[in-house]
Amino acid sequence: MRKISQLFRPAFILLTSAMLLSGCDKPAAPTLVLEGKTMGTLWRVSLANVDASRKSQLQQRIQQLLDGDDETLSTWKADSALSRFNRYQGIEPQPVSAGMADIVTEALRIGAKTSGAMDITVGPLVNLWGFGPTKPPMHTPSAAQIAAAKAQTGLQHLRVIQGVAGQWLQKDLPGLYVDLSTLGEGYATDHLARLMEQEGIDNYLVSVGGAVLSRGKNVGDRPWRVAIQKPTDRENAVQARVDLQGHGISTAGSYRNYYELDGKRISHVIDPVSGRPIEHKLVSATVIATTALEADGWDTGLMVLGTEKAKALAIKEKLAVYLISKQGDRFVSWMSPQFAAFLIQQ
Repeated sequence: MRKISQLFRPAFILLTSAMLLSGCDKPAAPTLVLEGKTMGTLWRVSLANVDASRKSQLQQRIQQLLDGDDETLSTWKADSALSRFNRYQGIEPQPVSAGMADIVTEALRIGAKTSGAMDITVGPLVNLWGFGPTKPPMHTPSAAQIAAAKAQTGLQHLRVIQGVAGQWLQKDLPGLYVDLSTLGEGYATDHLARLMEQEGIDNYLVSVGGAVLSRGKNVGDRPWRVAIQKPTDRENAVQARVDLQGHGISTAGSYRNYYELDGKRISHVIDPVSGRPIEHKLVSATVIATTALEADGWDTGLMVLGTEKAKALAIKEKLAVYLISKQGDRFVSWMSPQFAAFLIQQ
Protein backbone atom coordinates (compact mmCIF):
# COMPACT_ATOMS: atom_id res chain seq x y z
CA MET A 1 0.00 0.00 0.00
CA ARG A 2 1.00 3.64 -0.47
CA LYS A 3 1.85 5.84 2.47
CA ILE A 4 2.47 9.56 2.03
CA SER A 5 5.23 10.38 4.49
CA GLN A 6 5.21 14.11 3.79
CA LEU A 7 3.35 16.61 1.65
CA PHE A 8 3.49 15.05 -1.79
CA ARG A 9 4.84 17.24 -4.55
CA PRO A 10 5.34 16.43 -8.24
CA ALA A 11 8.88 16.29 -9.57
CA PHE A 12 9.06 19.96 -10.53
CA ILE A 13 7.14 21.42 -7.59
CA LEU A 14 9.53 22.60 -4.89
CA LEU A 15 7.55 24.95 -2.71
CA THR A 16 10.64 25.43 -0.55
CA SER A 17 13.75 26.23 -2.58
CA ALA A 18 16.87 24.16 -2.11
CA MET A 19 18.81 27.40 -2.37
CA LEU A 20 18.52 29.77 0.62
CA LEU A 21 19.30 33.46 0.24
CA SER A 22 22.18 34.20 2.52
CA GLY A 23 21.69 36.73 5.29
CA CYS A 24 25.36 36.99 6.11
CA ASP A 25 25.73 40.46 4.60
CA LYS A 26 23.96 43.38 6.24
CA PRO A 27 22.87 45.80 3.51
CA ALA A 28 23.39 49.52 3.80
CA ALA A 29 19.88 50.18 2.53
CA PRO A 30 16.73 48.10 2.05
CA THR A 31 16.80 45.64 -0.83
CA LEU A 32 13.75 45.71 -3.07
CA VAL A 33 12.31 42.20 -2.92
CA LEU A 34 9.53 40.88 -5.14
CA GLU A 35 7.96 37.43 -4.81
CA GLY A 36 5.27 35.30 -6.38
CA LYS A 37 4.27 31.86 -7.58
CA THR A 38 4.90 30.08 -10.86
CA MET A 39 5.25 26.51 -12.13
CA GLY A 40 3.94 25.21 -8.81
CA THR A 41 6.84 26.80 -6.94
CA LEU A 42 7.99 30.24 -5.79
CA TRP A 43 9.92 32.95 -7.59
CA ARG A 44 11.93 35.68 -5.88
CA VAL A 45 13.72 38.75 -7.18
CA SER A 46 16.08 40.82 -5.00
CA LEU A 47 17.17 44.16 -6.43
CA ALA A 48 19.87 46.58 -5.28
CA ASN A 49 19.60 50.32 -5.81
CA VAL A 50 16.18 50.18 -7.47
CA ASP A 51 13.55 52.72 -6.44
CA ALA A 52 10.63 51.22 -4.55
CA SER A 53 8.23 53.16 -6.78
CA ARG A 54 8.97 50.61 -9.54
CA LYS A 55 7.85 47.65 -7.44
CA SER A 56 4.28 47.35 -8.72
CA GLN A 57 5.24 47.62 -12.40
CA LEU A 58 8.10 45.16 -12.04
CA GLN A 59 5.92 42.71 -10.12
CA GLN A 60 3.38 42.74 -12.94
CA ARG A 61 5.96 42.34 -15.70
CA ILE A 62 7.70 39.49 -13.90
CA GLN A 63 4.47 37.61 -13.26
CA GLN A 64 3.35 38.01 -16.88
CA LEU A 65 6.68 36.71 -18.14
CA LEU A 66 6.66 33.67 -15.85
CA ASP A 67 2.99 32.94 -16.58
CA GLY A 68 3.97 32.85 -20.24
CA ASP A 69 6.79 30.39 -19.52
CA ASP A 70 4.37 28.21 -17.60
CA GLU A 71 1.92 28.25 -20.50
CA THR A 72 4.73 26.98 -22.71
CA LEU A 73 6.43 24.37 -20.51
CA SER A 74 3.77 22.95 -18.20
CA THR A 75 2.81 19.29 -18.34
CA TRP A 76 -0.02 20.03 -15.91
CA LYS A 77 -1.85 22.43 -18.21
CA ALA A 78 -3.65 20.68 -21.05
CA ASP A 79 -3.41 23.73 -23.33
CA SER A 80 0.31 24.41 -22.85
CA ALA A 81 2.57 24.23 -25.89
CA LEU A 82 4.39 21.23 -24.42
CA SER A 83 1.15 19.37 -23.64
CA ARG A 84 -0.02 19.90 -27.20
CA PHE A 85 3.24 18.45 -28.52
CA ASN A 86 2.93 15.48 -26.19
CA ARG A 87 -0.65 14.81 -27.32
CA TYR A 88 0.36 14.85 -30.98
CA GLN A 89 0.55 11.24 -32.12
CA GLY A 90 2.44 11.79 -35.35
CA ILE A 91 6.04 12.17 -36.48
CA GLU A 92 5.84 15.40 -38.51
CA PRO A 93 7.90 18.37 -37.18
CA GLN A 94 5.83 20.64 -34.94
CA PRO A 95 6.49 24.39 -34.69
CA VAL A 96 7.65 25.58 -31.27
CA SER A 97 8.93 28.79 -29.70
CA ALA A 98 12.60 29.69 -29.73
CA GLY A 99 12.63 29.27 -25.96
CA MET A 100 11.37 25.70 -26.08
CA ALA A 101 13.81 24.85 -28.86
CA ASP A 102 16.67 26.23 -26.71
CA ILE A 103 15.62 24.17 -23.69
CA VAL A 104 15.36 20.95 -25.66
CA THR A 105 18.69 21.60 -27.39
CA GLU A 106 20.40 22.03 -24.02
CA ALA A 107 18.62 18.96 -22.66
CA LEU A 108 19.80 16.83 -25.57
CA ARG A 109 23.38 18.08 -25.12
CA ILE A 110 23.50 17.31 -21.41
CA GLY A 111 21.60 14.07 -21.94
CA ALA A 112 24.33 12.88 -24.30
CA LYS A 113 27.09 13.98 -21.90
CA THR A 114 25.46 12.02 -19.05
CA SER A 115 24.89 8.91 -21.19
CA GLY A 116 21.14 9.43 -20.94
CA ALA A 117 20.98 9.94 -17.18
CA MET A 118 19.34 13.31 -17.77
CA ASP A 119 16.44 12.35 -20.05
CA ILE A 120 13.55 14.72 -20.75
CA THR A 121 11.59 11.88 -22.37
CA VAL A 122 11.38 10.02 -19.06
CA GLY A 123 7.83 11.37 -18.60
CA PRO A 124 6.06 7.96 -18.91
CA LEU A 125 8.20 6.63 -16.06
CA VAL A 126 7.69 9.77 -13.97
CA ASN A 127 3.95 9.39 -14.45
CA LEU A 128 4.05 5.64 -13.74
CA TRP A 129 5.70 6.28 -10.38
CA GLY A 130 3.22 9.02 -9.52
CA PHE A 131 5.37 12.16 -9.81
CA GLY A 132 3.57 13.65 -12.81
CA PRO A 133 -0.02 14.87 -13.17
CA THR A 134 -1.29 11.42 -12.07
CA LYS A 135 -1.61 10.19 -8.50
CA PRO A 136 1.00 7.91 -6.90
CA PRO A 137 0.32 4.19 -7.47
CA MET A 138 -1.18 2.04 -4.75
CA HIS A 139 1.42 -0.68 -5.32
CA THR A 140 4.92 -0.90 -6.78
CA PRO A 141 4.74 -0.98 -10.60
CA SER A 142 5.45 -4.38 -12.11
CA ALA A 143 8.41 -5.20 -14.32
CA ALA A 144 6.02 -5.36 -17.29
CA GLN A 145 4.62 -1.90 -16.52
CA ILE A 146 8.13 -0.45 -16.20
CA ALA A 147 9.23 -2.07 -19.47
CA ALA A 148 6.15 -0.73 -21.26
CA ALA A 149 6.85 2.80 -20.00
CA LYS A 150 10.55 2.57 -20.91
CA ALA A 151 9.61 1.55 -24.45
CA GLN A 152 8.03 5.00 -24.85
CA THR A 153 11.21 6.87 -23.83
CA GLY A 154 14.58 7.73 -25.35
CA LEU A 155 16.39 10.92 -26.36
CA GLN A 156 17.23 9.35 -29.71
CA HIS A 157 13.57 9.73 -30.65
CA LEU A 158 13.59 13.53 -30.32
CA ARG A 159 15.30 16.25 -32.32
CA VAL A 160 15.29 20.01 -32.76
CA ILE A 161 15.11 21.52 -36.24
CA GLN A 162 16.35 25.09 -36.62
CA GLY A 163 15.51 27.03 -39.77
CA VAL A 164 15.29 30.55 -41.15
CA ALA A 165 11.50 30.46 -40.79
CA GLY A 166 11.53 29.20 -37.21
CA GLN A 167 12.16 26.09 -35.16
CA TRP A 168 10.45 22.72 -34.78
CA LEU A 169 10.45 19.65 -32.56
CA GLN A 170 10.16 16.24 -34.14
CA LYS A 171 9.65 12.82 -32.60
CA ASP A 172 9.90 9.53 -34.44
CA LEU A 173 8.02 7.74 -31.67
CA PRO A 174 4.38 8.97 -31.75
CA GLY A 175 3.81 8.31 -28.06
CA LEU A 176 6.93 10.13 -26.89
CA TYR A 177 6.17 12.30 -23.84
CA VAL A 178 8.55 15.18 -23.12
CA ASP A 179 8.84 16.50 -19.55
CA LEU A 180 10.82 19.73 -19.20
CA SER A 181 10.27 20.11 -15.46
CA THR A 182 13.94 19.32 -14.77
CA LEU A 183 14.93 22.42 -16.74
CA GLY A 184 11.95 24.74 -16.40
CA GLU A 185 13.12 26.50 -13.26
CA GLY A 186 16.54 27.18 -14.73
CA TYR A 187 15.09 28.48 -17.98
CA ALA A 188 12.65 30.76 -16.15
CA THR A 189 15.43 32.08 -13.92
CA ASP A 190 17.54 33.01 -16.95
CA HIS A 191 14.43 34.60 -18.47
CA LEU A 192 14.04 36.73 -15.33
CA ALA A 193 17.65 37.83 -15.64
CA ARG A 194 17.09 38.93 -19.24
CA LEU A 195 14.05 40.92 -18.13
CA MET A 196 16.11 42.70 -15.47
CA GLU A 197 18.66 43.67 -18.12
CA GLN A 198 15.87 44.97 -20.35
CA GLU A 199 14.67 47.06 -17.41
CA GLY A 200 18.11 48.58 -17.01
CA ILE A 201 18.74 46.79 -13.71
CA ASP A 202 22.34 45.67 -13.24
CA ASN A 203 22.39 44.40 -9.64
CA TYR A 204 20.02 41.54 -8.90
CA LEU A 205 19.56 38.05 -7.52
CA VAL A 206 16.73 36.10 -9.16
CA SER A 207 15.39 32.63 -8.45
CA VAL A 208 12.65 30.25 -9.49
CA GLY A 209 12.37 27.23 -7.23
CA GLY A 210 15.83 25.76 -6.78
CA ALA A 211 17.52 27.71 -9.58
CA VAL A 212 19.29 30.99 -8.81
CA LEU A 213 21.28 33.53 -10.82
CA SER A 214 22.97 36.80 -9.85
CA ARG A 215 24.50 39.83 -11.48
CA GLY A 216 26.39 42.73 -9.97
CA LYS A 217 26.39 43.38 -6.23
CA ASN A 218 23.92 43.79 -3.38
CA VAL A 219 23.08 47.07 -1.67
CA GLY A 220 26.06 46.64 0.63
CA ASP A 221 28.27 46.71 -2.48
CA ARG A 222 29.20 43.08 -1.86
CA PRO A 223 28.74 40.01 -4.06
CA TRP A 224 25.43 38.19 -3.90
CA ARG A 225 25.73 34.99 -1.91
CA VAL A 226 23.58 31.90 -1.52
CA ALA A 227 23.67 28.99 0.86
CA ILE A 228 23.38 25.32 -0.02
CA GLN A 229 20.89 23.70 2.29
CA LYS A 230 21.72 20.64 4.35
CA PRO A 231 19.82 17.53 3.19
CA THR A 232 17.26 17.68 5.98
CA ASP A 233 13.66 18.82 6.34
CA ARG A 234 14.79 21.85 8.37
CA GLU A 235 14.31 25.03 6.38
CA ASN A 236 17.41 27.03 7.32
CA ALA A 237 20.12 24.41 7.89
CA VAL A 238 23.12 25.63 5.88
CA GLN A 239 25.67 23.21 4.41
CA ALA A 240 27.92 25.69 2.59
CA ARG A 241 27.91 29.26 1.29
CA VAL A 242 28.99 30.39 -2.15
CA ASP A 243 29.71 33.63 -3.97
CA LEU A 244 27.98 33.23 -7.32
CA GLN A 245 30.21 35.72 -9.15
CA GLY A 246 27.50 36.35 -11.72
CA HIS A 247 26.73 32.68 -12.35
CA GLY A 248 23.68 30.44 -12.08
CA ILE A 249 23.31 27.70 -9.49
CA SER A 250 20.88 24.83 -9.09
CA THR A 251 20.44 21.96 -6.65
CA ALA A 252 18.77 18.61 -7.21
CA GLY A 253 17.99 16.51 -4.15
CA SER A 254 16.22 13.31 -3.25
CA TYR A 255 15.47 14.24 0.36
CA ARG A 256 12.33 16.38 0.01
CA ASN A 257 10.13 15.06 -2.77
CA TYR A 258 9.27 11.46 -1.99
CA TYR A 259 6.57 9.15 -0.67
CA GLU A 260 6.47 5.67 0.85
CA LEU A 261 5.17 2.71 -1.13
CA ASP A 262 4.94 -0.85 0.17
CA GLY A 263 7.20 0.12 3.08
CA LYS A 264 9.90 1.69 0.91
CA ARG A 265 10.85 5.32 0.31
CA ILE A 266 10.28 6.31 -3.32
CA SER A 267 12.38 9.21 -4.64
CA HIS A 268 11.12 11.49 -7.41
CA VAL A 269 14.46 11.10 -9.20
CA ILE A 270 13.92 8.35 -11.79
CA ASP A 271 16.79 6.47 -13.43
CA PRO A 272 15.94 6.24 -17.17
CA VAL A 273 18.08 3.10 -17.53
CA SER A 274 16.47 1.01 -14.79
CA GLY A 275 13.10 2.72 -15.03
CA ARG A 276 13.03 2.91 -11.24
CA PRO A 277 13.59 5.61 -8.61
CA ILE A 278 17.23 5.97 -7.58
CA GLU A 279 18.38 4.02 -4.51
CA HIS A 280 22.01 5.10 -4.19
CA LYS A 281 23.49 7.24 -1.43
CA LEU A 282 23.80 10.57 -3.28
CA VAL A 283 21.18 12.88 -1.77
CA SER A 284 22.10 16.28 -3.20
CA ALA A 285 23.91 17.63 -6.26
CA THR A 286 24.61 21.33 -6.71
CA VAL A 287 26.01 22.79 -9.93
CA ILE A 288 27.27 26.30 -10.71
CA ALA A 289 27.33 27.22 -14.40
CA THR A 290 27.22 30.21 -16.72
CA THR A 291 23.42 29.98 -16.91
CA ALA A 292 20.80 28.67 -14.54
CA LEU A 293 19.44 26.49 -17.35
CA GLU A 294 22.75 24.67 -17.72
CA ALA A 295 23.10 24.23 -13.95
CA ASP A 296 19.53 22.93 -13.75
CA GLY A 297 20.22 20.32 -16.42
CA TRP A 298 23.47 19.01 -14.99
CA ASP A 299 22.26 18.66 -11.39
CA THR A 300 19.52 16.19 -12.35
CA GLY A 301 21.83 14.07 -14.48
CA LEU A 302 24.42 13.91 -11.69
CA MET A 303 21.76 12.91 -9.17
CA VAL A 304 20.75 9.98 -11.37
CA LEU A 305 24.36 8.84 -11.85
CA GLY A 306 25.18 8.57 -8.16
CA THR A 307 28.24 9.73 -6.23
CA GLU A 308 31.16 8.02 -7.96
CA LYS A 309 29.95 8.44 -11.55
CA ALA A 310 28.96 12.04 -10.80
CA LYS A 311 32.44 12.77 -9.46
CA ALA A 312 34.09 11.29 -12.53
CA LEU A 313 31.85 13.24 -14.91
CA ALA A 314 32.37 16.50 -13.01
CA ILE A 315 36.14 16.09 -13.31
CA LYS A 316 35.95 15.10 -16.99
CA GLU A 317 33.69 18.02 -17.96
CA LYS A 318 35.37 20.48 -15.56
CA LEU A 319 32.06 21.26 -13.87
CA ALA A 320 31.63 23.25 -10.65
CA VAL A 321 29.89 20.57 -8.57
CA TYR A 322 29.11 20.02 -4.89
CA LEU A 323 27.81 16.59 -3.86
CA ILE A 324 26.36 15.40 -0.56
CA SER A 325 26.14 11.66 0.05
CA LYS A 326 24.80 9.68 2.98
CA GLN A 327 27.18 7.29 4.65
CA GLY A 328 25.53 5.48 7.51
CA ASP A 329 24.11 8.11 9.87
CA ARG A 330 26.18 10.99 8.54
CA PHE A 331 26.43 13.11 5.41
CA VAL A 332 29.69 13.45 3.49
CA SER A 333 30.36 16.27 1.01
CA TRP A 334 32.65 16.47 -2.02
CA MET A 335 33.39 19.36 -4.35
CA SER A 336 35.17 19.65 -7.67
CA PRO A 337 38.15 22.02 -8.02
CA GLN A 338 35.97 24.35 -10.10
CA PHE A 339 33.39 24.60 -7.31
CA ALA A 340 36.03 25.42 -4.70
CA ALA A 341 36.64 28.74 -6.47
CA PHE A 342 33.10 29.83 -5.50
CA LEU A 343 33.15 28.59 -1.90
CA ILE A 344 33.09 31.09 0.95
CA GLN A 345 35.34 29.91 3.76
CA GLN A 346 33.48 29.82 7.06
